[in-house]
Amino acid sequence: MDLQNLWFGLIAVLWSGYFLLEGFDFGVGMLLPFLPRDDDERGAMFASIGPVWDGNEVWLVTAGGATFAAFPAWYATMFSGLYIALLAVLVFLIIRVISFEWRTKSERPGWRRVWLWANAVGSFGAAFIWGVGLANLLYGIPINSSGDFDGSFWDLFNAYTVFAGLAVVSIFAFHGASFLTLRTQGDLLDRAGRAARRLSLVAAALGTVFLIWTVVVAGDRNDKGVFPPVLPAVIGIAALGLAVVFAHRRSQIWAFAMTGLGTIAVVVTLFTSLFPRVMVSSTDFANSLTVSSSASAHYTLAVMSIVALIFVPLVLVYQGWTYHVFRQRVGGPQREQTY
Repeated sequence: MDLQNLWFGLIAVLWSGYFLLEGFDFGVGMLLPFLPRDDDERGAMFASIGPVWDGNEVWLVTAGGATFAAFPAWYATMFSGLYIALLAVLVFLIIRVISFEWRTKSERPGWRRVWLWANAVGSFGAAFIWGVGLANLLYGIPINSSGDFDGSFWDLFNAYTVFAGLAVVSIFAFHGASFLTLRTQGDLLDRAGRAARRLSLVAAALGTVFLIWTVVVAGDRNDKGVFPPVLPAVIGIAALGLAVVFAHRRSQIWAFAMTGLGTIAVVVTLFTSLFPRVMVSSTDFANSLTVSSSASAHYTLAVMSIVALIFVPLVLVYQGWTYHVFRQRVGGPQREQTY
């Protein structure tokens, strides 16, 4: 495997890590207005992701930085074509970040309610736009012969990309509910379990349709065969199906593991469907950006590989240690789990 293909795969890994980790805290955020019954439970839900949400966003920053360094042409065209969408994501993320800090600045119920909903809206909006944006890489956006975006913001929305956004939102919500069954206790745990069971069927259905649709789009829009995109798609469908089973059997760890695997499979299916292109042109297929045409020089990729080999394991160890330290349940008094 040459370094260009290696870095395309590594960027897919970074996006998978981001969706896996940020996915569940987006899901928790989306559930904030609906699960807790009082301010103590709302505080417990914030506390369940409080120590880790900002660390999860490191995966996004790293994915963006790696794309800029390894594939500058891809980065430039993507940010010009998805500029308004990415700006909207940034606004949603800022609103969400502020909600963690400002919610505790006052005890007034109205004030706290505003920032609770701000977190929920920011989580939903960011998740939806990420789904739309990544799906557009495969479905295609207007790219001219110079490799520049040649369309409008509304070109990003069609049946497939909007459905992708809704599928990502539903999977994240299920992923978040499954996470809460591992981090909460008492009545909040009961409601998190019920929410996971209710969301499981919707997430599995939308996720299954999206994965099948992605394989079809890969053939129609990117000149791909069924193989290999069908492999991660089948794994994702199986994982989401098993997550439904485990959620109904109240197997907390396995349900969360399967929602995580299903989330990763969504990203891997998209990137497998893309390769060897990184962005498909909807106006002229010949204008599509490929891995080789958008990559940096070999020396740049070699230096990046050395840096990644040194620092990525350290980041993984540190983040794993963080999750270990903050593994205790939060919420009401510990009791027998009946959810």
